[in-house]
Amino acid sequence: MALSLQPPGKIPADLFDRFIFRSLGAPSNQIVVPPRHGVDVGIVRLDASTVMAVTTDPVFVVPEYGWERAGWFAVHILASDAATSGLRPTYATFDLNLPRSLSDADLERLWTTMHRTCAELGITIIAGHTGRYDGCAYPMVGGATVMAIGPSDAWVTPTMARVGDLVILTKGPAIEATGLFAASFPARLEQRLGAEQARAAEAMFYQMSVVRDALTAAAVGVRDEGVTAMHDATEGGVWGGLVEVARASGVGLRIDRDAIPMPEVVELVCAEFGIDPFTAISEGTLIVTVRPHRADAVVAALRAAAIPCNIIGEVVPAERGLRYTAGGQEFPLEPPRLDPFWTAFARALAEESADPG
Repeated sequence: MALSLQPPGKIPADLFDRFIFRSLGAPSNQIVVPPRHGVDVGIVRLDASTVMAVTTDPVFVVPEYGWERAGWFAVHILASDAATSGLRPTYATFDLNLPRSLSDADLERLWTTMHRTCAELGITIIAGHTGRYDGCAYPMVGGATVMAIGPSDAWVTPTMARVGDLVILTKGPAIEATGLFAASFPARLEQRLGAEQARAAEAMFYQMSVVRDALTAAAVGVRDEGVTAMHDATEGGVWGGLVEVARASGVGLRIDRDAIPMPEVVELVCAEFGIDPFTAISEGTLIVTVRPHRADAVVAALRAAAIPCNIIGEVVPAERGLRYTAGGQEFPLEPPRLDPFWTAFARALAEESADPG
C-alpha cells in the first residue's frame, strides 16, 4: 500500500490546536507566552524585571547556495524570529544532524560562517550537538534555539496588535522566494531577465533577514510608545503573515495592496516562475503594527537605516473582517492553502534537469 503523504510545510492551525497546544509538558507559572500558532516566540519570565524570548526552528542548509551563503541564511532565519519579539537575540544552541557525505572541509566552511554570523549579530553559542548520520539530508539538517533576553516591559508578540494601529511593511513581498530562485537558477535568470536584473535578484539573498528591521522598529518604542506586534512573512508570504497577526490578536485588517513596496526584480522573478508574490515565502519582509501617533517615527527610523517600508493599512475591529483593496476594488484577505514557492521551485528543478543544454 502506498503511503499517503501530507502537504509540506507547517501543520494547519486546527491540527496544532488539537494535538500540540493541549500537550505542553509540565505547567509553569513563569510562562508568559506559551506556544501558539502564528507566534514565533515563547516568553519566559526570569525575574520581576527580565524575560527571555525563545524560538526554535530547523537548521536549513542548502549547499547549492555555497557554504558561506548557506551558513549566513541558516542563522538569520533563526535570529529573525527571535528579533520579532523586539528583544536583541543573545544566545543560541545548534543541533546539527548532517549527511555522511559532508566533508570535514565543507563542515568547517559552514560552521565558520555560522559562527561569524552569530558573532556579527551579538549571539553567543552556548550548547549543541554535531554529528553525521544515515538518513539525514539537506536542507533540514537539525534544529536550533535562539534566545533573546531583555526587560519585562519591552517585548511584543503578534498577539498584541490593537484596533487603531497602523500596519507597516518592510522591503516588499516574496523577498525570500526571489533570493532563493536567484541563488538556485542564476543562468536561467540571466538568460530570461538579463544580467542586470539577475544581479539584482541575487542581491535579494542578503535581504532575507528581519533582524535589523525588527530591532530598528522596536528602538522607537513598544506597546503604548510604538510597536505593538511584529511578524516576519515566511511561509504563505505577506498575505499569510498578515492573516496570522490578525488571528493571533483577534482583530480585522484593512490593507492597501497598492501601498505595498514592490521591487521591480521581485515582480519579474515571480512572473518568470509563475507565482503570486503576495502569497510566496518572504523571509526578510517584516509586518509591524504601530500605535498611530508613532507610525511616522517608525517609518522614519526604518528608512534612515536604508530599510524600504510603507504604511499599508490599519487594524480594525474583528467583525469588519480581513480585506484588502487593489486598483480601487476590495477583496477578501485570505492566506494561501499552500505556499506557491515550493511547487514552483520543484518544477524549476525538474525543468533544469530535463534541459539537455
